Amino acid sequence: MIYDSLPLAALWLLVSALALLLHAGVPIAPWSLLFWLQVLALWTISGGYLVMSWQRGGQTLGMRPWRLRLYRCDGQPLTARRLWGRYALATLSLASGIGLLWALLDRRRRCLHDIGANTQVLRFDR
Repeated sequence: MIYDSLPLAALWLLVSALALLLHAGVPIAPWSLLFWLQVLALWTISGGYLVMSWQRGGQTLGMRPWRLRLYRCDGQPLTARRLWGRYALATLSLASGIGLLWALLDRRRRCLHDIGANTQVLRFDR
């Protein structure tokens, strides 16, 4: 996740700069409607990066050095719809912490968002 924070930070800077430009250089007031629209844009652009990465090769930039890849448990190709669902569930998993802790209890070491999306992250050999 730390490795993936680098391209995400660049995307967030672009989205935030665009929001500032569209708002005539005036910072957006916290907790306003525009604030929540910006948060939604940041969440969406983050999901776009992750979904595109997972769909193109099953891995993000941060998963490559660790030789991790995302697979569907039934062997079918990863679809954008399933991956967006996984991303939405992962947001809730990260926010609560329970979804990640579930991996300690699951015999296949899957987080709740992987169980919900019928996916699994596996390490592969070179």
